[in-house]
Amino acid sequence: MREIVLDTETTGLDPYQGDRVVEIGCVELFKGFPTGQTFHCYINPERDVPAAAFAVHGLSTEFLRDKPLFGDVADDFLVFLGDAPLVIHNAAFDIAFLNAELERARRPLIDRARLVDTLLLARRRHPAGPNRLDDLCTRYGIDNSRRTKHGALLDAEILAEVYVELIGARQAALSLVEDTVVAADTAGTTVLRVRTVALAPRLTEAERQAHRAFVQELGEGALWMPYLPAEPGDARAREA
Repeated sequence: MREIVLDTETTGLDPYQGDRVVEIGCVELFKGFPTGQTFHCYINPERDVPAAAFAVHGLSTEFLRDKPLFGDVADDFLVFLGDAPLVIHNAAFDIAFLNAELERARRPLIDRARLVDTLLLARRRHPAGPNRLDDLCTRYGIDNSRRTKHGALLDAEILAEVYVELIGARQAALSLVEDTVVAADTAGTTVLRVRTVALAPRLTEAERQAHRAFVQELGEGALWMPYLPAEPGDARAREA
């Protein structure tokens, strides 16, 4: 199933008292995994950015002055959303702003039935809280060190990771099936269980090489040497 994780930045808290959207960030998920497809734009709010809002997201009036108006990006935005469910943290806030902008631009409004509010999901799963996005990152061990200020696309990317944890999709993606009997003795039968889909590697190539260098520093008699994968060109690779 296709889902869109979405976040906005604004000039304030009330779209019906003159506050406007200044940034939109969207991340596409398919079956709980990011596809790499995103939508991101800065928007000229046609007004000054108050100091309080600038302190939150760092988007100044000067920076936004030459950016497109919402009406200029509305069609591309709606095409990217399609009819997918929209995953938003504190969805009532963002959808109020987006529908106010869509109404001004004379475009179809977003149906609230499409919304998946991760704040509500978090409150059900962790009723004692706290359940701000940063708190959930800490709870699930998600790196949010880049989040020195709020940014719509970065927050959407982080929220996508949080959402996967909240709904347990990461665990649901792990699949075990019975394969064949590989041994039998008086103690009984041993069944080999294998994954139908291999887990994605968690180590980068740099981390793998750093580990290899560390083990090699321990000497040829080190306990871990037999478990070190052979690299092309080394002695064990030539023997194989």
